[in-house]
Amino acid sequence: MSSYEVMGISPQVSDLARKCEKELIDIFQKIDEFSELNSAKVLKAFQDNEVTEVCFNGTSGYGYNDVGRDTIERIFAHIFKAEDALVRNQLVSGSHALSTTLFALLRPGDTLLSISGLPYDTLHEVIGIKDNASSLKSFGVNYEQIDLVNDDFAYDQIEAFLKNHEVKVIEIQRSKGYSTRKSLSIEKLAKVIKLIKKINENIIVMIDNCYCEFVREIEPIEVGADIVVGSLIKNLGGGIAPNGAYIVGRKDLISLCGERLTLPGEGKDVGPTLGINKSIMQGLFLAPSVVASSLKTAVLASKMLEELGYQVEPKYDEEKVDIVLNIYFRNPNDLIKYCQGIQTGSPVDSNFLPIPGDMPGYDDKIIMASGSFTQGSSIELSCDGPLREPFIAYQQGGLTYAYGKLGVLKAIDRLLNN
Repeated sequence: MSSYEVMGISPQVSDLARKCEKELIDIFQKIDEFSELNSAKVLKAFQDNEVTEVCFNGTSGYGYNDVGRDTIERIFAHIFKAEDALVRNQLVSGSHALSTTLFALLRPGDTLLSISGLPYDTLHEVIGIKDNASSLKSFGVNYEQIDLVNDDFAYDQIEAFLKNHEVKVIEIQRSKGYSTRKSLSIEKLAKVIKLIKKINENIIVMIDNCYCEFVREIEPIEVGADIVVGSLIKNLGGGIAPNGAYIVGRKDLISLCGERLTLPGEGKDVGPTLGINKSIMQGLFLAPSVVASSLKTAVLASKMLEELGYQVEPKYDEEKVDIVLNIYFRNPNDLIKYCQGIQTGSPVDSNFLPIPGDMPGYDDKIIMASGSFTQGSSIELSCDGPLREPFIAYQQGGLTYAYGKLGVLKAIDRLLNN
């Protein structure tokens, strides 16, 4: 009996999967090559920073002298080629880490400029795009925005703006969020950062790197970014870290972030790890191979759905920037059915059917399929989207390719046969 028969997947879908996999061998091999290179980077960082079993111990209370926590932060700095890092379970999400960074770096009267268009929904109240008495806007921080042009930076507009305005921080969101644009490659980052620094080298370039880590062989600090932020329940947690986020970059900026997260005068020196160190280290160690599995899962889904006539972005043979796949359904029913199919292919809560509902930080109703071991984990196979035109499903994750593939096939089967 085949794995497809065990999972009750129809011959129509299983035959299509076999056909597509044969055509994806070269793409999968390239993904494996990036995974091996990033694995070597991680292994070298563990060795150079002398990880021992003592590092797995945790602290409570104030968290003074936490050897494991400090080692983890040196490892993250090593991998990203940054001066310093803040990696904490007290950061509850990537959005929390982004908020912490923005409040750490900006002061009343400063200007924050987004050059990748409208930031992700959960930052709207942080910035003050949507009114909130605790926003940056309420503290007198100005916000300006320059939209992308044809999925690339508006270089001339950015140059003109920077020559005529004082800007403290430029924020760039690499992944697309709930938008229809393409995610931003490391090559595009390098080009725009070079332009920014040529105009004013003191501008702080901040990168939202969520979903993008270990997809390619280099990270944003290596092309001139000053500070980079991401989540541990996405790529770098490897499906093992139960929560947390990271901030890496210049030492002076990381110090400010540490003091914003805890308190001035103590900063990074406090923060109990409460037994999480081993999970963070083990998750990071597995992350390159887990990211590769997520990419293969996305490539297979992209190929199969293209064969069935659906519009996807990126296409299966395009260079990948992150682990996210956009699937355009054009109607709410197909969006809902696909997400429900992902849920039925999950290890947790597979007997539940997700329905659209309200979620904190979002204006539209959201359907979210995530039968994951960690709540909200998007390195585990998940699929979600807002109930608004053009009804796009945003799929990401897959702890192993085998599990990711089976989940995708269950979703396609439900889409075609329910």
